[in-house]
Amino acid sequence: MFLRYAAVLALVATASGCVYEHPYRERRVVVERPAYAEVIAPQPPPVQYVEVEPRPRPGYVWARGYWNWEGGRYVAVHGHWEAERAGYRYVHPYWEQRGNSWHWHQGEWAR
Repeated sequence: MFLRYAAVLALVATASGCVYEHPYRERRVVVERPAYAEVIAPQPPPVQYVEVEPRPRPGYVWARGYWNWEGGRYVAVHGHWEAERAGYRYVHPYWEQRGNSWHWHQGEWAR
């Protein structure tokens, strides 16, 4: 009986060294546009958000500041630099009225 268990144990130990693990190549996920959640506000945004636009910066586009709907009210969001993308133009974020509500369109790169 002991010999049988010893033989099974020896077989398992030998077979475990024969396992070949395939190399794993990680796949890169390329996302063109971040996840988008529709934002609808019940009232129009305040007058256009005004801020001093900085001097041009080579290789970047200034994304203007805007009003964001947050917690039942509008909150000012400061502008920021976006790295240029060859063959694209930057469309600034904006609010659009549809019926009695206002719909948010985030800034994006368009061809």
